[in-house]
Amino acid sequence: MKLAKLSLAAMVVAGLATSSFAADTLADAFAKGKVQGELRAWYFDRDRPSSDADIINTGLVLNYVTDTFYGFYMGATFQSNYAPWADKEAKNMFADDQYGSGAVLSEAYLGYKMKNTNIKIGRQFISTPLVNGSGSRMIKESFEGVTVVNTDIPNTTVVAGFVQKLQTRTDGAGNVADFEKLTNGEDAYTLLVVNKSIPGLTLTGQWVQLTDEWNDYYVEAAYAGKATSFTYGLAANYLATDYDASGVDTGQMYGVKASVGVENFNAYVAYSQITDDNAVKQGLGKGAQPNFVKGYQYTTGTYTSDTTGYSIDANYNFKNIGLLLGARYTDLDVDSSVNDDRSYTDIYAVYNFSGALKGLSADLSYSDMGKDVDGNDLWFKANYKF
Repeated sequence: MKLAKLSLAAMVVAGLATSSFAADTLADAFAKGKVQGELRAWYFDRDRPSSDADIINTGLVLNYVTDTFYGFYMGATFQSNYAPWADKEAKNMFADDQYGSGAVLSEAYLGYKMKNTNIKIGRQFISTPLVNGSGSRMIKESFEGVTVVNTDIPNTTVVAGFVQKLQTRTDGAGNVADFEKLTNGEDAYTLLVVNKSIPGLTLTGQWVQLTDEWNDYYVEAAYAGKATSFTYGLAANYLATDYDASGVDTGQMYGVKASVGVENFNAYVAYSQITDDNAVKQGLGKGAQPNFVKGYQYTTGTYTSDTTGYSIDANYNFKNIGLLLGARYTDLDVDSSVNDDRSYTDIYAVYNFSGALKGLSADLSYSDMGKDVDGNDLWFKANYKF
Protein backbone atom coordinates (compact mmCIF):
# COMPACT_ATOMS: atom_id res chain seq x y z
CA MET A 1 0.00 0.00 0.00
CA LYS A 2 3.02 2.36 -0.23
CA LEU A 3 1.77 3.77 -3.53
CA ALA A 4 -1.69 4.40 -2.06
CA LYS A 5 -0.22 6.19 0.97
CA LEU A 6 2.00 8.39 -1.18
CA SER A 7 -0.90 9.22 -3.50
CA LEU A 8 -3.12 10.15 -0.56
CA ALA A 9 -0.41 12.42 0.86
CA ALA A 10 0.00 14.14 -2.51
CA MET A 11 -3.76 14.68 -2.73
CA VAL A 12 -3.90 16.29 0.72
CA VAL A 13 -1.02 18.67 -0.07
CA ALA A 14 -2.57 19.61 -3.41
CA GLY A 15 -5.95 20.15 -1.79
CA LEU A 16 -4.53 22.56 0.77
CA ALA A 17 -2.70 24.46 -1.96
CA THR A 18 -5.70 25.20 -4.19
CA SER A 19 -8.73 27.40 -3.66
CA SER A 20 -10.82 25.77 -6.42
CA PHE A 21 -13.85 23.93 -5.06
CA ALA A 22 -17.47 23.39 -6.10
CA ALA A 23 -19.32 23.08 -2.77
CA ASP A 24 -19.07 25.88 -0.19
CA THR A 25 -18.98 23.50 2.76
CA LEU A 26 -18.35 19.82 3.41
CA ALA A 27 -22.04 19.43 4.22
CA ASP A 28 -22.94 20.93 0.83
CA ALA A 29 -20.63 18.46 -0.91
CA PHE A 30 -22.67 15.57 0.50
CA ALA A 31 -26.04 17.31 0.04
CA LYS A 32 -25.31 18.07 -3.62
CA GLY A 33 -24.13 14.54 -4.33
CA LYS A 34 -25.77 12.53 -7.11
CA VAL A 35 -27.53 9.17 -6.72
CA GLN A 36 -28.05 6.73 -9.58
CA GLY A 37 -29.41 3.22 -9.53
CA GLU A 38 -30.51 0.22 -11.51
CA LEU A 39 -33.03 -2.57 -10.90
CA ARG A 40 -32.28 -5.87 -12.61
CA ALA A 41 -34.22 -9.04 -13.39
CA TRP A 42 -32.29 -11.58 -15.48
CA TYR A 43 -33.04 -15.07 -16.77
CA PHE A 44 -30.36 -17.48 -18.05
CA ASP A 45 -31.01 -20.90 -19.60
CA ARG A 46 -27.92 -23.05 -20.25
CA ASP A 47 -27.93 -26.39 -22.10
CA ARG A 48 -24.88 -28.67 -22.21
CA PRO A 49 -24.45 -32.33 -23.28
CA SER A 50 -24.10 -33.51 -19.68
CA SER A 51 -26.67 -31.24 -18.00
CA ASP A 52 -28.94 -28.23 -18.39
CA ALA A 53 -30.34 -25.65 -15.98
CA ASP A 54 -31.92 -22.23 -15.78
CA ILE A 55 -31.78 -19.46 -13.20
CA ILE A 56 -33.62 -16.23 -12.36
CA ASN A 57 -31.61 -13.42 -10.76
CA THR A 58 -32.79 -10.15 -9.26
CA GLY A 59 -30.53 -7.36 -8.13
CA LEU A 60 -30.06 -3.72 -7.24
CA VAL A 61 -27.21 -1.34 -8.09
CA LEU A 62 -26.90 1.95 -6.18
CA ASN A 63 -24.26 4.58 -6.90
CA TYR A 64 -23.56 7.81 -4.98
CA VAL A 65 -20.92 10.46 -5.74
CA THR A 66 -20.48 13.62 -3.68
CA ASP A 67 -19.88 17.06 -5.12
CA THR A 68 -16.27 18.29 -4.95
CA PHE A 69 -14.94 20.22 -1.94
CA TYR A 70 -11.50 21.79 -2.44
CA GLY A 71 -11.11 19.27 -5.27
CA PHE A 72 -11.92 16.25 -3.11
CA TYR A 73 -14.91 13.96 -3.63
CA MET A 74 -16.08 10.49 -2.60
CA GLY A 75 -17.96 7.75 -4.40
CA ALA A 76 -19.57 4.41 -3.58
CA THR A 77 -21.42 1.70 -5.51
CA PHE A 78 -23.42 -1.10 -3.91
CA GLN A 79 -24.35 -4.26 -5.86
CA SER A 80 -26.69 -7.09 -4.86
CA ASN A 81 -27.72 -10.40 -6.40
CA TYR A 82 -30.37 -12.90 -5.34
CA ALA A 83 -31.52 -16.15 -6.93
CA PRO A 84 -34.12 -17.51 -4.47
CA TRP A 85 -35.62 -20.04 -6.89
CA ALA A 86 -32.38 -21.72 -7.99
CA ASP A 87 -32.53 -25.52 -7.79
CA LYS A 88 -29.61 -27.89 -7.25
CA GLU A 89 -28.78 -28.09 -10.97
CA ALA A 90 -28.78 -24.29 -11.31
CA LYS A 91 -26.60 -23.82 -8.24
CA ASN A 92 -24.00 -26.20 -9.68
CA MET A 93 -24.05 -24.95 -13.27
CA PHE A 94 -24.04 -21.22 -12.46
CA ALA A 95 -21.78 -21.35 -9.38
CA ASP A 96 -18.93 -19.46 -11.06
CA ASP A 97 -20.88 -16.61 -12.65
CA GLN A 98 -24.57 -16.16 -11.77
CA TYR A 99 -25.40 -18.07 -8.59
CA GLY A 100 -24.14 -16.03 -5.67
CA SER A 101 -26.59 -14.40 -3.28
CA GLY A 102 -25.68 -11.38 -1.22
CA ALA A 103 -24.30 -7.88 -1.64
CA VAL A 104 -20.93 -6.18 -2.04
CA LEU A 105 -19.64 -2.62 -1.82
CA SER A 106 -17.90 -2.62 -5.20
CA GLU A 107 -16.86 1.03 -5.13
CA ALA A 108 -15.69 3.01 -2.13
CA TYR A 109 -13.10 5.58 -3.11
CA LEU A 110 -11.67 8.98 -2.30
CA GLY A 111 -11.07 11.15 -5.35
CA TYR A 112 -9.29 14.38 -6.09
CA LYS A 113 -9.60 16.63 -9.17
CA MET A 114 -7.07 19.34 -9.98
CA LYS A 115 -7.11 20.99 -13.41
CA ASN A 116 -6.56 18.11 -15.87
CA THR A 117 -5.77 15.40 -13.32
CA ASN A 118 -8.18 13.04 -11.58
CA ILE A 119 -6.98 10.68 -8.82
CA LYS A 120 -8.97 7.84 -7.22
CA ILE A 121 -7.91 5.71 -4.26
CA GLY A 122 -9.88 2.66 -3.12
CA ARG A 123 -12.42 0.29 -4.64
CA GLN A 124 -13.40 1.33 -8.15
CA PHE A 125 -14.57 0.18 -11.56
CA ILE A 126 -11.82 0.38 -14.19
CA SER A 127 -12.40 0.23 -17.94
CA THR A 128 -9.28 0.01 -20.12
CA PRO A 129 -8.26 -2.52 -22.81
CA LEU A 130 -6.16 -4.62 -20.40
CA VAL A 131 -7.72 -3.78 -17.00
CA ASN A 132 -11.48 -4.08 -17.18
CA GLY A 133 -14.17 -5.54 -14.96
CA SER A 134 -16.80 -7.58 -16.80
CA GLY A 135 -20.39 -6.41 -16.45
CA SER A 136 -22.04 -9.22 -18.44
CA ARG A 137 -23.17 -11.02 -15.26
CA MET A 138 -25.27 -9.75 -12.35
CA ILE A 139 -22.26 -8.67 -10.30
CA LYS A 140 -19.84 -6.41 -12.16
CA GLU A 141 -16.16 -6.97 -11.41
CA SER A 142 -14.28 -4.26 -9.54
CA PHE A 143 -10.72 -3.44 -8.46
CA GLU A 144 -9.02 -2.07 -5.36
CA GLY A 145 -6.11 0.27 -5.92
CA VAL A 146 -5.15 3.68 -7.30
CA THR A 147 -5.79 5.31 -10.69
CA VAL A 148 -4.46 8.64 -11.99
CA VAL A 149 -5.94 10.12 -15.20
CA ASN A 150 -4.28 13.13 -16.85
CA THR A 151 -5.17 15.09 -20.02
CA ASP A 152 -2.51 17.84 -19.97
CA ILE A 153 -1.07 16.73 -23.33
CA PRO A 154 -3.34 17.93 -26.18
CA ASN A 155 -5.62 15.19 -27.59
CA THR A 156 -4.00 12.69 -25.24
CA THR A 157 -5.20 10.78 -22.18
CA VAL A 158 -2.66 9.18 -19.85
CA VAL A 159 -3.75 6.68 -17.19
CA ALA A 160 -1.51 5.18 -14.50
CA GLY A 161 -2.81 2.55 -12.12
CA PHE A 162 -1.99 0.23 -9.26
CA VAL A 163 -4.21 -2.78 -8.40
CA GLN A 164 -3.87 -4.99 -5.35
CA LYS A 165 -7.26 -6.75 -5.21
CA LEU A 166 -10.00 -7.93 -7.57
CA GLN A 167 -13.69 -8.55 -6.84
CA THR A 168 -15.07 -11.12 -9.26
CA ARG A 169 -18.68 -12.29 -9.74
CA THR A 170 -19.24 -15.08 -7.20
CA ASP A 171 -17.12 -17.03 -4.74
CA GLY A 172 -18.20 -20.38 -6.24
CA ALA A 173 -19.86 -21.38 -2.96
CA GLY A 174 -23.20 -19.63 -3.33
CA ASN A 175 -22.18 -16.11 -2.32
CA VAL A 176 -21.37 -12.84 -4.05
CA ALA A 177 -17.60 -12.50 -4.39
CA ASP A 178 -15.62 -10.14 -2.16
CA PHE A 179 -12.26 -8.51 -2.88
CA GLU A 180 -9.34 -10.92 -3.01
CA LYS A 181 -5.62 -10.57 -3.68
CA LEU A 182 -4.47 -11.14 -7.25
CA THR A 183 -2.71 -14.30 -8.45
CA ASN A 184 -0.17 -15.55 -5.88
CA GLY A 185 -0.83 -12.42 -3.81
CA GLU A 186 1.01 -10.22 -6.31
CA ASP A 187 0.24 -6.58 -7.15
CA ALA A 188 -0.38 -5.18 -10.63
CA TYR A 189 0.68 -1.94 -12.32
CA THR A 190 -0.50 -0.38 -15.57
CA LEU A 191 0.17 2.57 -17.85
CA LEU A 192 -2.20 3.56 -20.67
CA VAL A 193 -1.82 6.25 -23.35
CA VAL A 194 -4.60 7.16 -25.82
CA ASN A 195 -3.87 9.75 -28.52
CA LYS A 196 -6.34 11.34 -30.98
CA SER A 197 -4.15 14.03 -32.56
CA ILE A 198 -4.93 12.90 -36.12
CA PRO A 199 -8.63 13.36 -37.01
CA GLY A 200 -10.41 10.01 -37.12
CA LEU A 201 -7.39 8.06 -35.84
CA THR A 202 -7.15 6.70 -32.28
CA LEU A 203 -3.80 5.30 -31.13
CA THR A 204 -3.74 3.22 -27.96
CA GLY A 205 -0.86 1.75 -26.02
CA GLN A 206 -1.02 -0.05 -22.67
CA TRP A 207 1.33 -1.96 -20.39
CA VAL A 208 0.21 -4.18 -17.51
CA GLN A 209 2.46 -6.05 -15.12
CA LEU A 210 1.45 -8.71 -12.63
CA THR A 211 4.54 -8.66 -10.41
CA ASP A 212 6.80 -11.72 -10.81
CA GLU A 213 4.25 -13.35 -13.16
CA TRP A 214 3.92 -11.65 -16.56
CA ASN A 215 3.94 -8.39 -18.51
CA ASP A 216 1.38 -7.48 -21.19
CA TYR A 217 2.20 -4.99 -23.98
CA TYR A 218 -0.70 -3.83 -26.15
CA VAL A 219 -0.93 -1.42 -29.09
CA GLU A 220 -3.90 -0.55 -31.27
CA ALA A 221 -4.55 1.79 -34.19
CA ALA A 222 -8.18 2.45 -35.14
CA TYR A 223 -9.44 4.76 -37.88
CA ALA A 224 -13.08 5.78 -38.27
CA GLY A 225 -14.47 7.88 -41.09
CA LYS A 226 -17.80 9.11 -42.44
CA ALA A 227 -19.12 10.24 -45.81
CA THR A 228 -22.74 11.47 -45.65
CA SER A 229 -24.71 8.45 -44.35
CA PHE A 230 -21.86 5.98 -44.97
CA THR A 231 -19.43 5.12 -42.14
CA TYR A 232 -16.32 2.98 -42.25
CA GLY A 233 -13.53 1.88 -39.96
CA LEU A 234 -10.29 -0.08 -39.94
CA ALA A 235 -8.37 -1.23 -36.87
CA ALA A 236 -5.29 -3.31 -36.13
CA ASN A 237 -3.88 -4.47 -32.80
CA TYR A 238 -1.02 -6.42 -31.27
CA LEU A 239 -0.65 -8.03 -27.84
CA ALA A 240 2.49 -9.62 -26.42
CA THR A 241 2.72 -11.44 -23.09
CA ASP A 242 6.21 -11.71 -21.63
CA TYR A 243 6.35 -14.38 -18.93
CA ASP A 244 8.81 -13.75 -16.13
CA ALA A 245 9.56 -17.46 -15.72
CA SER A 246 12.90 -18.38 -17.28
CA GLY A 247 12.66 -20.33 -20.52
CA VAL A 248 8.97 -19.60 -21.16
CA ASP A 249 8.29 -18.17 -24.61
CA THR A 250 6.49 -14.89 -25.20
CA GLY A 251 2.91 -15.20 -26.45
CA GLN A 252 1.81 -12.95 -29.30
CA MET A 253 -1.54 -11.97 -30.84
CA TYR A 254 -2.27 -10.07 -34.06
CA GLY A 255 -5.66 -8.77 -35.08
CA VAL A 256 -7.48 -6.70 -37.71
CA LYS A 257 -11.05 -5.43 -37.92
CA ALA A 258 -12.98 -3.71 -40.70
CA SER A 259 -16.40 -2.14 -40.25
CA VAL A 260 -18.98 -0.43 -42.47
CA GLY A 261 -22.30 1.27 -41.88
CA VAL A 262 -25.09 2.74 -43.95
CA GLU A 263 -27.54 4.85 -41.94
CA ASN A 264 -28.97 2.41 -39.34
CA PHE A 265 -27.19 -0.70 -40.66
CA ASN A 266 -23.76 -1.66 -39.31
CA ALA A 267 -21.47 -4.63 -39.88
CA TYR A 268 -17.92 -5.72 -39.20
CA VAL A 269 -15.52 -8.57 -39.85
CA ALA A 270 -12.57 -9.34 -37.55
CA TYR A 271 -9.63 -11.73 -37.74
CA SER A 272 -6.99 -12.67 -35.16
CA GLN A 273 -4.06 -15.01 -34.85
CA ILE A 274 -2.21 -16.15 -31.75
CA THR A 275 1.23 -17.61 -32.43
CA ASP A 276 2.16 -21.14 -31.43
CA ASP A 277 4.86 -19.92 -29.01
CA ASN A 278 2.52 -19.51 -26.04
CA ALA A 279 -0.91 -18.31 -24.98
CA VAL A 280 -1.43 -14.62 -24.26
CA LYS A 281 -2.78 -13.10 -21.06
CA GLN A 282 -5.80 -10.90 -21.75
CA GLY A 283 -5.02 -8.63 -18.81
CA LEU A 284 -6.88 -8.25 -15.50
CA GLY A 285 -10.62 -8.85 -15.18
CA LYS A 286 -12.90 -10.80 -17.49
CA GLY A 287 -13.89 -7.53 -19.16
CA ALA A 288 -10.37 -7.18 -20.57
CA GLN A 289 -11.05 -8.46 -24.10
CA PRO A 290 -8.47 -6.95 -26.50
CA ASN A 291 -9.13 -9.65 -29.10
CA PHE A 292 -11.43 -8.35 -31.86
CA VAL A 293 -12.67 -11.93 -32.35
CA LYS A 294 -15.30 -12.75 -29.74
CA GLY A 295 -18.82 -14.10 -29.43
CA TYR A 296 -21.70 -11.93 -28.24
CA GLN A 297 -21.91 -13.94 -25.02
CA TYR A 298 -18.71 -16.00 -24.79
CA THR A 299 -15.02 -15.39 -25.50
CA THR A 300 -13.66 -18.71 -24.17
CA GLY A 301 -10.64 -20.00 -26.05
CA THR A 302 -9.76 -16.83 -27.96
CA TYR A 303 -6.43 -16.40 -26.14
CA THR A 304 -5.12 -19.96 -26.52
CA SER A 305 -1.79 -20.49 -28.28
CA ASP A 306 -1.78 -21.46 -31.97
CA THR A 307 -5.32 -20.17 -32.54
CA THR A 308 -6.83 -18.40 -35.53
CA GLY A 309 -10.34 -17.02 -35.58
CA TYR A 310 -12.79 -14.65 -37.17
CA SER A 311 -16.04 -12.92 -36.28
CA ILE A 312 -18.73 -11.52 -38.58
CA ASP A 313 -21.42 -9.27 -37.13
CA ALA A 314 -24.34 -7.43 -38.72
CA ASN A 315 -27.02 -5.41 -36.97
CA TYR A 316 -29.78 -2.93 -37.72
CA ASN A 317 -30.92 -0.17 -35.38
CA PHE A 318 -34.63 0.68 -35.66
CA LYS A 319 -34.08 4.01 -33.93
CA ASN A 320 -37.67 5.18 -34.37
CA ILE A 321 -38.89 2.38 -32.09
CA GLY A 322 -35.75 1.86 -29.97
CA LEU A 323 -34.98 -1.67 -31.22
CA LEU A 324 -31.56 -3.10 -32.17
CA LEU A 325 -31.46 -6.49 -33.98
CA GLY A 326 -28.25 -8.33 -34.82
CA ALA A 327 -26.49 -11.59 -35.56
CA ARG A 328 -22.87 -12.69 -35.15
CA TYR A 329 -20.84 -15.73 -36.13
CA THR A 330 -17.48 -16.53 -34.52
CA ASP A 331 -15.17 -19.36 -35.58
CA LEU A 332 -12.04 -20.53 -33.75
CA ASP A 333 -9.47 -23.07 -34.94
CA VAL A 334 -7.18 -24.22 -32.14
CA ASP A 335 -4.20 -26.21 -33.45
CA SER A 336 -2.80 -26.90 -29.98
CA SER A 337 -4.21 -29.55 -27.64
CA VAL A 338 -5.06 -27.00 -24.94
CA ASN A 339 -8.55 -26.20 -26.23
CA ASP A 340 -11.13 -27.54 -28.67
CA ASP A 341 -12.12 -25.95 -31.96
CA ARG A 342 -15.37 -24.06 -31.48
CA SER A 343 -17.87 -21.72 -33.04
CA TYR A 344 -20.58 -19.41 -31.74
CA THR A 345 -23.71 -18.39 -33.62
CA ASP A 346 -25.34 -15.48 -31.80
CA ILE A 347 -28.65 -13.73 -32.35
CA TYR A 348 -29.40 -10.69 -30.21
CA ALA A 349 -32.00 -7.97 -29.70
CA VAL A 350 -31.97 -4.89 -27.45
CA TYR A 351 -35.05 -2.77 -26.85
CA ASN A 352 -35.06 0.60 -25.06
CA PHE A 353 -38.45 1.78 -23.85
CA SER A 354 -39.53 5.41 -24.11
CA GLY A 355 -42.23 7.67 -22.73
CA ALA A 356 -43.52 6.65 -19.31
CA LEU A 357 -41.14 3.64 -19.33
CA LYS A 358 -38.00 5.60 -20.21
CA GLY A 359 -35.00 4.04 -18.45
CA LEU A 360 -36.30 0.48 -18.93
CA SER A 361 -34.47 -1.81 -21.37
CA ALA A 362 -34.62 -5.45 -22.40
CA ASP A 363 -31.76 -7.51 -23.85
CA LEU A 364 -32.48 -10.94 -25.38
CA SER A 365 -29.74 -13.12 -26.88
CA TYR A 366 -29.31 -16.72 -27.99
CA SER A 367 -25.97 -18.46 -28.55
CA ASP A 368 -25.46 -21.85 -30.22
CA MET A 369 -22.06 -23.56 -29.96
CA GLY A 370 -20.65 -25.74 -32.71
CA LYS A 371 -17.66 -27.72 -34.07
CA ASP A 372 -16.00 -29.65 -31.19
CA VAL A 373 -18.08 -27.89 -28.50
CA ASP A 374 -21.81 -28.46 -28.03
CA GLY A 375 -24.41 -26.41 -26.16
CA ASN A 376 -26.58 -23.32 -26.26
CA ASP A 377 -27.51 -20.41 -24.03
CA LEU A 378 -30.52 -18.12 -23.81
CA TRP A 379 -30.09 -14.84 -21.90
CA PHE A 380 -32.80 -12.33 -21.05
CA LYS A 381 -31.94 -9.15 -19.17
CA ALA A 382 -34.47 -6.54 -18.01
CA ASN A 383 -32.94 -3.39 -16.52
CA TYR A 384 -34.42 -0.18 -15.19
CA LYS A 385 -32.03 2.74 -14.62
CA PHE A 386 -33.03 5.65 -12.40
